[in-house]
Amino acid sequence: MLGWFRRRGRRKVRAAPTPSSWDGILARNAPFHTRLPAAAQRKLVGDIKVLLDEKHFIGAGGMEITEEVKVTIAAAAARLVLHLDVARYDHLTEIVVYPGAYQHAGGDGETAVLGEAHAWGVVVLAWDAVVAGMRNLGDGHDTAVHEFAHVLDRVDGAFDGAPDLHAHDHYRPWATAMQRNFDRLRAKDRALRKAMRDYGATNEAEFFAVATESYFEKPEVLRKRAPDLYAALERFYGGPPER
Repeated sequence: MLGWFRRRGRRKVRAAPTPSSWDGILARNAPFHTRLPAAAQRKLVGDIKVLLDEKHFIGAGGMEITEEVKVTIAAAAARLVLHLDVARYDHLTEIVVYPGAYQHAGGDGETAVLGEAHAWGVVVLAWDAVVAGMRNLGDGHDTAVHEFAHVLDRVDGAFDGAPDLHAHDHYRPWATAMQRNFDRLRAKDRALRKAMRDYGATNEAEFFAVATESYFEKPEVLRKRAPDLYAALERFYGGPPER
């Protein structure tokens, strides 16, 4: 019953008029939007409305949460589920936004951080990194995409580089492609490093998030350097990325 009410509520949210101010925000900060077919644009905008309706945006470090901040970040999240159900973000509750890199205390002291995804349903982002990543479509580095990939990874209960796939028989080819290319990146394979950042060699969860960045930002390079990895990501995300 709860699911029925939620779906009904989301239909109402999607049907609400889209503010005219969003056109400029998306053109400026999410340029991939204008390259989408009309139906995909409608899906993206509808998902943005749902995310803005359901998620709490919290400013930190003096950050002001404006319409531009919310629409831009929601567009990054919606991009990943363009061919999926926005319900994959149901366990995400809060998005905390800093103006820039923030300090994180760890075992090695404080380090500057651009983003984090937490198991309890919170994503933390540095706004300047979000904008830089989304406006540059080809550098293979997108902080928001990276952190929302972690959220999708967590849907099945763990940050392990294996999100909730569509069918049981998808898991074996997924694991084979991920492990093979994770090992390649850890071995500093020159061909793969042209497609993916070295940070992906940290662990399996970071490998999936970095691979997702490459899939959306450098798809042709990734397809050439790691065709099996590209194919696994395309099957999960439901279609080729529009750039």
